[in-house]
Amino acid sequence: MRNIGIYIHVPFCDGKCYYCNFFSRNMTDDIIDNYVTELNRSIRAWGNKLYRPVDTVYFGGGTPSLLGHRRLIDVLDTVKASFDVDENAEITVEVNPSSSGELDFSALREAGFNRLSIGMQSANENELKLLGRRHSVDDAKRTVSAAQAAGFDNISLDVMLAIPEQTMDSLHRTLDFCAACQVQHISAYILKIEPGTRFYRMRDSLPLFDDDCQAAFYEETVRYLKQLGYEQYEISNFAKDGCVSRHNIRYWHDEEYIGIGPSAHSFIDDKRFYYDNSFEDFYAKKIIDEGSGGDEEEYIMLALRLSEGLVFRDFADRFGHPVSEKLLRSAQPLIKNGLVRIDDVSLSLTMKGFLVSNAVIGYLLDNGN
Repeated sequence: MRNIGIYIHVPFCDGKCYYCNFFSRNMTDDIIDNYVTELNRSIRAWGNKLYRPVDTVYFGGGTPSLLGHRRLIDVLDTVKASFDVDENAEITVEVNPSSSGELDFSALREAGFNRLSIGMQSANENELKLLGRRHSVDDAKRTVSAAQAAGFDNISLDVMLAIPEQTMDSLHRTLDFCAACQVQHISAYILKIEPGTRFYRMRDSLPLFDDDCQAAFYEETVRYLKQLGYEQYEISNFAKDGCVSRHNIRYWHDEEYIGIGPSAHSFIDDKRFYYDNSFEDFYAKKIIDEGSGGDEEEYIMLALRLSEGLVFRDFADRFGHPVSEKLLRSAQPLIKNGLVRIDDVSLSLTMKGFLVSNAVIGYLLDNGN
């Protein structure tokens, strides 16, 4: 029986960052307690229905650390009681960079959490202010140190690229800060202006970087992180040896997972479905069907986000036949333009290809089927 992952959505924030369009709400203790009760009910219901072993659990948000360590442990205990969770499962929780005074990291570690993802975004105070972040650089340092003192040895920091006012020097300060903290994983995302955000409303007055400047920040990040000992394994993700995010790799390998909470998506038994952005619908157990998933096109699209790319043997093992010659032929002009590479093992995107990955992957799928 194949393992699955579990994603737990915690849709609460103490304020909205200027760039964020994720589903989240402000909260009171009563609202949070009611949500945890409903969350645990849903976890138990899915456990009774699926009977599947679990090897990754991810608490995302929002800001999961706002639940506090006791509620987080309560929810994880419910997961363990409802599913067959592997003793070596990767169990991640996203935490606020100011969590050193909010969470008991030792209690979290003892309960089974073994990986943290910290949404730092920048190690420059002016950039944090521009993004609408409510923590300081020192907050992030204290939180990493407190987590490490409690025994966490798999920590990720999020950083953002092409922030207004960012320079190559300030980018280096952020990446050097991550390395000095001795974290094992870094996620680096180019700032996107999403509808529904404060930045979107301000877009005409924001000093945004053009595509060439964004590309320069990205290329420098890839180069500099490699110099610092972090290998790129996905478009936006870099890790020390053995510390890739096993839960996120599940998504890119098109493997199965159950998402629980408002706006959470799932892929189980070749079907995709999700909960709407609504507490009421989640409490009423309303699920929206997205149709079938896991076909060859979807698998190729997701695999090409990885540095390893579309591994031919893995594709053949999954679908019972090799990658089509038509797809490989369609890649030839992209090879000439330096966007993809092909060898005996795989078809993968170059760093230049990663910068325009949606267009490259779309071209391959449109012309390779």
